[in-house]
Amino acid sequence: MMLSLLLAASAVLAPPAVASGVVAEPRDYRMSDYRAPVPATLKGATVLNAAALHALLANDGNMDVALIDVLPRDRKPPDFPADRLWRPPTRHNLPGSVWLPNVGYGRISDARERYFMDNLEMLTTHREGRILVFYCDANCWMSWNAAKRAMEYGFRNVHWFPGGVDEWKEAGHELAVGKVVKMPPEFPELMEEQR
Repeated sequence: MMLSLLLAASAVLAPPAVASGVVAEPRDYRMSDYRAPVPATLKGATVLNAAALHALLANDGNMDVALIDVLPRDRKPPDFPADRLWRPPTRHNLPGSVWLPNVGYGRISDARERYFMDNLEMLTTHREGRILVFYCDANCWMSWNAAKRAMEYGFRNVHWFPGGVDEWKEAGHELAVGKVVKMPPEFPELMEEQR
């Protein structure tokens, strides 16, 4: 038992599998070019690789973990024929994930911010110390921004999995069909994104 805990702890401290170049951690949010190499760090967060995340989830009987996918949802192309039904591509993410799309941009609307904060509060209510693990795909700043934003909201047990779905799949782990957490009806601009 003690050996498995030591192995899990060392996996958490292992460097994440990210792009080989050194990317400096910015002081503020990434505002553009979201699909680019990411830094190996996020000040205030625990950075995980696939082995560390797998160990953390395997030990979930002792730790409460919420997986949060923040990849943006595909929108209907402007030139899509009006007489055809638009079906966004299927998103595959880590099993048991909550998919909160579009919360990882550098700047988000007040409605999107409320949606993000409300869902984080719902995920942590009556779960003091719950671990929030943010991810999307590899080399995607969306999860870095979202994890940083969650810490600025006051959430303290924030983890970042920069390798995301790509690294998880490469490590031989299963994926599941992702389902977007519905946008609240009081924000019509967010409801429009679901179409």
